[in-house]
Amino acid sequence: MLVLPADITHANARSCAHMLAQALRALPQAAVADASGLQKFDSSAIAVLLECRREAQIQGKSFSVRNLPERLRSLAALYGVAELLPAAP
Repeated sequence: MLVLPADITHANARSCAHMLAQALRALPQAAVADASGLQKFDSSAIAVLLECRREAQIQGKSFSVRNLPERLRSLAALYGVAELLPAAP
């Protein structure tokens, strides 16, 4: 499972995406991002999650998100990418 940090903003999005991409390589077929600890974020968090999804696809893994904050879910819907960040079963 990929555990998102408490903060994902423009200031740390690049390093966060790199860290999560490395962690993704060690996961089995299903990649689940856990956003339960995410407290401070901006639209960069969506970009990070989409990058994780892209990396998972490259590696032939499924990708889903658990505990996505409602505000972030609303932003994803606003940007038209909500369907690219499916909820984990």
